[in-house]
Amino acid sequence: MNQAAETTDLPAFITVGIAESARQIAVRARSGTAPGLFWLGGFNSDMKGTKAVALEAWAAERGRACVRFDYSGHGESGGRFVDGTIGRWLEESVAVFRQFCRGPQVVIGSSMGGWMALLLARELSKHPGEATLAGMVLIAPAPDFTEELMWRGFSLEVRREIETNGVWMRPSEYGEPYPITRALIEDGRHHLLLGSAINVGCPVRILQGAQDPDVPWQHAFALAQRLPAEDVVLTMIQDGDHRLSRPQDIARMLAAVGEMG
Repeated sequence: MNQAAETTDLPAFITVGIAESARQIAVRARSGTAPGLFWLGGFNSDMKGTKAVALEAWAAERGRACVRFDYSGHGESGGRFVDGTIGRWLEESVAVFRQFCRGPQVVIGSSMGGWMALLLARELSKHPGEATLAGMVLIAPAPDFTEELMWRGFSLEVRREIETNGVWMRPSEYGEPYPITRALIEDGRHHLLLGSAINVGCPVRILQGAQDPDVPWQHAFALAQRLPAEDVVLTMIQDGDHRLSRPQDIARMLAAVGEMG
């Protein structure tokens, strides 16, 4: 898809939640052949990021179905980022998947999207639907990040500010400071996965940068050890950062997606 098309096409919107919790979720769904592709973005990112757009273009060239969306408080979706929690964003992920996906799907999750992908697989195992998982590609996956990579690493001062004020503005290398809320941390504890085996029921490919300052490579290794031994491949990119958005990184992501059929 060329850049002009990317900036002019309009998303569809669905409502997730009821009453005061209702929010409008922006979705871009391309119809096409199976297995379809389902993109799950990262924390504070959106569906017009480099990897998501590259995935859409790859799907368009091959006539493959592809679904992207923005979590509430992200990109073109409604709601406020400060109100976001893992449970809230998971509810949206499941709603979009069930409404727009049919048949086998390859789920591609980046950073927080990796956690979402694993939680989605768990939800689907409890309540199977029309769409199934054909494979999973996880890019710098960050399961349990609210606890393992945030809370445990915060200073006592930061923890106290979150507990007392309900929010702390975290500085970012990628832009403006963004809020880390008590609700985000506390809700995250209801969705932790790394304490036990994780059965996703499909092949998994993990791409991880060894120079990632946000999600250490050891985190990806811990995840791989929790997944079934069969058909799980962890690729360590020695000079890779967290975003893994360089041309060579995009090529690795698309090759991994292509492996899934």
